[in-house]
Amino acid sequence: MRANDSATAPNAIAVDAPSTAGQGASPLAATGTGTRTVAPTSRGSVATRGVLLAALGVAAFSLTLPATSWALEGMGPWTVVMLRSVLAATLAGGALVVFRVRVPERRHWAGIAVVTGGVVLGFPLLTTLALETSTTSHAAVVIGLLPLATAAGSAIRTGARPSRTFWIASLIGAVVVIGFAVQQSGGAPSRGDLFLFAALLVCAAGYTEGGRLARHMPGWQVIGWALVLALPVTVAGAVVALSTEPLRLTAHAIGGLLWLAFGSQFLGMVVWYRGMAAIGIAKASQLQLAQPLLTLVWSVLLLGEQLPPAAPAAALAVLACIAVTQRARG
Repeated sequence: MRANDSATAPNAIAVDAPSTAGQGASPLAATGTGTRTVAPTSRGSVATRGVLLAALGVAAFSLTLPATSWALEGMGPWTVVMLRSVLAATLAGGALVVFRVRVPERRHWAGIAVVTGGVVLGFPLLTTLALETSTTSHAAVVIGLLPLATAAGSAIRTGARPSRTFWIASLIGAVVVIGFAVQQSGGAPSRGDLFLFAALLVCAAGYTEGGRLARHMPGWQVIGWALVLALPVTVAGAVVALSTEPLRLTAHAIGGLLWLAFGSQFLGMVVWYRGMAAIGIAKASQLQLAQPLLTLVWSVLLLGEQLPPAAPAAALAVLACIAVTQRARG
């Protein structure tokens, strides 16, 4: 990943690159000072590569809920959340050290803290707590509202003014999701639904701030520093959780935890941000529309769940609403 990667710069161009002394030469962090000319690449090949990278990110994220269910078979919820973050931070921190990445400027730390609270701690914890009482297929449909929540958060944060069609489709999607959640819980939102809706809000904030920061530093460094920032909390939390919650190291529990740490929490974010840098936020978001449907498939194949009759219809309705919002962005 080059230092001039951003979520809004789809093509390689000549830029005045800021000094990156101390970041090291690697595929993940660029070096050198002054004007740097990047070899031109055809628009088609850049777009194709970006689509493939973003699609890999979506595939990684679609396995997050099933992997969490597996991890919960042998660990408590707090153990799962804290250990996944500690393991991911070990990988991310190692990369930051090996590639000698400079500490971010002071003005970026508030945004990194939001990413930490939303993506590293809030979303994993709230979805893990939700899965103690909700099925993966049910949670997948509710989480299908995340792109809409992220778009709304981005509009508020950046001052963008989407069209009326965008907001109408967003509202319809929200009504579909809330209606599905209420219907499945017997007429009133369950505790799991409350956790899931809270997860949407904090994750949307983390995605919005992470997308903004990716304009100033490579995306892998955004998630890397967010994971490192959380280490004092996650290490202490892991020690307490391991001493108070039951632990049974089954193949499912270990496999689920490892995927959450390295697949969902770090590597998935790396390829996702690189895809965004190549094709832009809007096109990458369209690929994420498939995530709830992929998770529904995984819940059947990996967990043996029976899909609620309304789940596929609700997921498709949300998919259609989000598709309209993407087309109405201009």
